[in-house]
Amino acid sequence: MIKNFINRPVLSTVISILIVILGVLGIVSLPVSQYPDIAPVTVSVRANYGGANAETVLKSVVIPLEEQINGVENMDYIVSSASNSGAANITVYFKNGTDPDNAAVLVQNRVSYANAILPAEVKQAGVTVEKREAGNLMFLTFFSENPDFDEVFLENYLSINVIPGLKRITGVGDAEEFGGKNYSMRIWLDPQKLQAYKLNPTEVTAAISSQSLEAAAGTLGQNSGSSYEYTIKYKGKYNKVSEYENIVLKALEGGRILRLKDVAKVELDALGYTSFSESKGRAAIAMGISQTPGANAHAVVQNIDKYLKSIEKDLPEGVTYSINFNVNTFLDAAISKVVSTLLEAFLLVFLVVYIFLQDFRSTLIPAIAVPVSIVGTFFFLNLLGYSINMLTLFALVLAIGIVVDDAIVVVEAVHAKMEQTHEKAKPATISAMNEITGAIISITLVMAAVFVPVTFIEGTTGVFYKQFGVTLIIAIVISAVNALTLSPVLCSLFLKPHGDKEYEEKSAIGKFFHKFNIAFNAATLKYGQTFTFFLRHKWVTLVLFAIAGGGIYFANKNIQTGFVPNEDQGFILMDLSMIPGASMERVANEMREVSKDLNNIPGVKDFTFVTGNGMLSGSGSNNGMGFFTLKPFEERSKDPRQSIDAIIGQAFAAASKIKDAQILFFQPPAVSGFGMGAGVSFALLNKSGADVTEINQTAQEFMAALNARPEVKYAQTSFNTNYPQYQMDINVERAMQSGISVSEILSALQNYIGGYYATDFTLYGKQFRVMVQALPEDRKDVNSLNGMFIRTGSGEMAPLSEYVTMQRVFGPQAISRYNLYTSVDISAANNEGYSTGDVVKAVEEVAAQTLNANYGIDYTGLTREEQNAGSQTIIIFILSLVFTYFILSAQYESYLLPLSVLMSLPFGIFGAYLGQWLFGLENNIYFQISLIMLMGLLAKNAILIVEFAVQRRRMGESLSKAAINAAMARLRPILMTSFAFIVGLLPLVFATGVGAAGNRSVATGAAVGQLIGTFFGLVVIPVLFVIFQDLQERISGHRHKTDEIFATPTEEY
Repeated sequence: MIKNFINRPVLSTVISILIVILGVLGIVSLPVSQYPDIAPVTVSVRANYGGANAETVLKSVVIPLEEQINGVENMDYIVSSASNSGAANITVYFKNGTDPDNAAVLVQNRVSYANAILPAEVKQAGVTVEKREAGNLMFLTFFSENPDFDEVFLENYLSINVIPGLKRITGVGDAEEFGGKNYSMRIWLDPQKLQAYKLNPTEVTAAISSQSLEAAAGTLGQNSGSSYEYTIKYKGKYNKVSEYENIVLKALEGGRILRLKDVAKVELDALGYTSFSESKGRAAIAMGISQTPGANAHAVVQNIDKYLKSIEKDLPEGVTYSINFNVNTFLDAAISKVVSTLLEAFLLVFLVVYIFLQDFRSTLIPAIAVPVSIVGTFFFLNLLGYSINMLTLFALVLAIGIVVDDAIVVVEAVHAKMEQTHEKAKPATISAMNEITGAIISITLVMAAVFVPVTFIEGTTGVFYKQFGVTLIIAIVISAVNALTLSPVLCSLFLKPHGDKEYEEKSAIGKFFHKFNIAFNAATLKYGQTFTFFLRHKWVTLVLFAIAGGGIYFANKNIQTGFVPNEDQGFILMDLSMIPGASMERVANEMREVSKDLNNIPGVKDFTFVTGNGMLSGSGSNNGMGFFTLKPFEERSKDPRQSIDAIIGQAFAAASKIKDAQILFFQPPAVSGFGMGAGVSFALLNKSGADVTEINQTAQEFMAALNARPEVKYAQTSFNTNYPQYQMDINVERAMQSGISVSEILSALQNYIGGYYATDFTLYGKQFRVMVQALPEDRKDVNSLNGMFIRTGSGEMAPLSEYVTMQRVFGPQAISRYNLYTSVDISAANNEGYSTGDVVKAVEEVAAQTLNANYGIDYTGLTREEQNAGSQTIIIFILSLVFTYFILSAQYESYLLPLSVLMSLPFGIFGAYLGQWLFGLENNIYFQISLIMLMGLLAKNAILIVEFAVQRRRMGESLSKAAINAAMARLRPILMTSFAFIVGLLPLVFATGVGAAGNRSVATGAAVGQLIGTFFGLVVIPVLFVIFQDLQERISGHRHKTDEIFATPTEEY
């Protein structure tokens, strides 16, 4: 069959040309993203119970919803929180591969079951269910240089004119403003005036609800025989301040009317007053944009940029925006870096091949094989629904050194045949292909077999392995097709005997090649002579094997572990939590003061802060967050003070002036969609129903022990039970004696203090709330109850303090739950010199030492994926070895001979671990993927020797002679392909700049492992062949009695 391709060169070239054309079409069609769609599908459920504290929200909203949602199809885990602001948030995480639309429908159905038992106000406000991806693909800030446009104006301008358009962009999951200053018709009650007119606050809200409403009065003249019909219109719900001011409350003596403006101040203002945002002294609104699961992040960001530029001209005078962070900034720079590395690797591989083959014609053949395989891969990636991402690009960079192998083997075999038989190129090619076709097919099957098991792995880890592995498999298979079709044709057309030199030996390059050949031939003879020692002392090989195996075990236990390396993305997040009870104004003043220093840190482009919400600490007046936008990496790379770690260190120093505060600066997570920050995240679970005080004490003891560990830079939680609160008790007996029910007292308190959602109104095409609440100065402290009145059964007004007592207590600002257990969310960072894997080990050890049986821990975010990946890695390696073993067994028709291939692998694997350790790198998923690939490459080297040795053995040579001659004959192509692979990785090993951490992680271990594995493999593979071939022949009874025990190598091999 191969002969047919050699005889039909046009057919062979057409196949390769079509592969390239289809590959180019694939490149144009493929989406671009940093990573494939690996973030878990999440569905968010949000509700609000205005005025309720965290425990009330938990019991009346969160728990009923959780109990219905729990166990929904394909659910992985569920987390929830309830805060003193009345907010209830539930996030359901689904298993990888779940359809997000179906997940949202399933959760919506479960929520509908719980609606009947939710509080009326929660149902009135509505329960929101939406699919979304955790994490944001863009942060941006709109700010105003115009003093006339404050935060309230900015937020509402954006919600009316900008955000609707953002949400219509395909792939945008949500555009969320950090604040709660939507418009609201505020009805500020004056308690003294209500007392004077003997009104309860609930009567005010009833009047608003009964007079501001929509009507469907119908049509006059229908079915009446009349010539005309007249639709009756009613102005509907009020939307002007004057209309609300004139709402009638009751009739007074003398025909006078009591209106709302007589007992309250009415104004159009903000819905909430719990947040404040500023950027360099300017009123600002920060916004986070998330994507829908499965969306093309790169395209989404591009479309958002286009949309923002299109509306920029329409923004009010003095209003502009800046993009703090978007995933494309890092993605474009990282992909550009990988593409340039791809070209560098190609040139280096070309150079290595040229040194070994020593003529341009021969070098051109492998050089053509590389672009055919690399470009053609994109067509099949498009068919499989993959994307151009960091994983597929890394795979292609590594593939350069692999796909060139088959072509090199073909060229070297044809050259050897031409020199041995003095045949012309075409017959020599046909003869050589008859010998090496089996080896090429074996190598391809083994390389593919190594990655076949990873395609069955589920979850995030499986996506990583699958995208990387499938990309390599495609490139390798195309390379094999190329080696069996195009490469033989090119050999038959281009090659000529080595005697016909393209260079003069007196030239510089000729002298170099002459000396290189002399040295290489001498080394080859010396290499062959070493086998006499190893064949006489086979135990040395077995000892080396045992040492390598022990080294792998030791390294695997001691090397630092991680999931994905952190990269400098040019963006830093800040979380601030001041002492419980600190006011928003105090937090804003402190943040405003320190922001001046933060903006002056070298490398910082801009800093924006928001109060009332924390990245990790959640909502609360004492919390805040900030966004650092850094200058481009190219501008910072020359100054060590401007590295992202140095900037974080300077930020900690600058922020230390804020007293009574816990401040953290951290990078965003390495993979978007897995929480807010890098590091280790987990939940401390209470499984016994203990009160929050006991849980807090246990959490503080646990974190104190964890912070004492050298691996841990810090461990912190936002959970705190020291927030000042009041425990309210109602004197039911006195209330009943006065003719007042408990529900009336609670309703009055909600209207006066908590704020009551009376109705809603439409303005600028959007719906807003009408909120009833006492004037701020009338609800300052507990003494304010003396000035809040309620009507008794006798019609007299009595202060609420007659029936309500307040006791000063302390409690949490928010309560979290994890899988229906009360939990404490904890985040930890690793100290310099330690990895996240070391922190996880510390967490496990501290948990075992300090927690009793009523408590447990469970990991979240990337840490959860890191733990899941660790449990699957060993299975992956075992399956890869098993697949390789059985394919080789089928190839050699032996269950023993494949062991000579497999037992050569530990040397390279140990070398890979050694490389990671020497360069201070982690055992992360990049390294593990490259390790599987390395197994295939090392097996390929062994196959080249064993395959040729088997052929020599079948020709009647002794075991030792067959082994030595095979090793010496295959030395040149093995060294050529190994060095080509290693040199191709060097740009990644020594990478700097954007994406450097990932580049080094994926390449360093593979390069060092290939170097060490090749060196030791060339020594032990022939010995292992002799051992297992001899054993095979003894068992089968086909051993030759006249076999020589040893052979002396000669130049005739």
